[in-house]
Amino acid sequence: MTASPITSAPLDLRSRFLEQLPAEDLRVILGAATQRHLCAHSIVTNQGDTARYFFLLRKGRGRFFYTTEGGQKLLLHWFAPGEIFGVMSLLPNPSTYLVSTEIVKDSLVLVWDRATMQDLILRYPRLSMNALSTAAEYLTLCIATHVTLTCHNARERLAEVLINLTRTIGQEVTGGVELDVTNEELATAANITPFTTSRLLNEWRRNGAVVKTRGKILLRFPQRLFSRAA
Repeated sequence: MTASPITSAPLDLRSRFLEQLPAEDLRVILGAATQRHLCAHSIVTNQGDTARYFFLLRKGRGRFFYTTEGGQKLLLHWFAPGEIFGVMSLLPNPSTYLVSTEIVKDSLVLVWDRATMQDLILRYPRLSMNALSTAAEYLTLCIATHVTLTCHNARERLAEVLINLTRTIGQEVTGGVELDVTNEELATAANITPFTTSRLLNEWRRNGAVVKTRGKILLRFPQRLFSRAA
């Protein structure tokens, strides 16, 4: 991991956290950050650690995960550039990270220490409103995930995971949306076995819903994910 100051504020950065802020305010906010290059598979925050830093993903890809008492790694949410993490550092009282954050691809992040971000929030209240909006979206996602895991069968759970991933980390290419994800990651996210994941993906490959290659999936017809093979 390498860190460097920001020589010029990236005012073209698209992020809900920075919405409705004038350019002069953005220069101050972004200028207070440090820029870090992170390698794939880096763990940036660990659940239970003191929330000392706040992050905004500028380039690359990351995801949240939770480790159970038994050591099982539960994948929660993949995220793309513009997303924030380490939001517990925004609370007025010292707190700890609720989940861990892992970098999936080589990435570039902006980092603020807690004291700096606390000062910026007081100066620019819009930041608090934008962070609350993001937190509400995460809560909505958490509720939807719980409902899916509780009420839906394996096929529906895996289909929902694929569709949600197209919205967060999907890349539009000729013929559909490409996902850089493995069978094992899908199985963990959908709370099903790798065998069931492989079986369903093969079925969807036969009906034309997906095209499967090593480590990648091309989702062509999302509606066919819910149709059983004849």
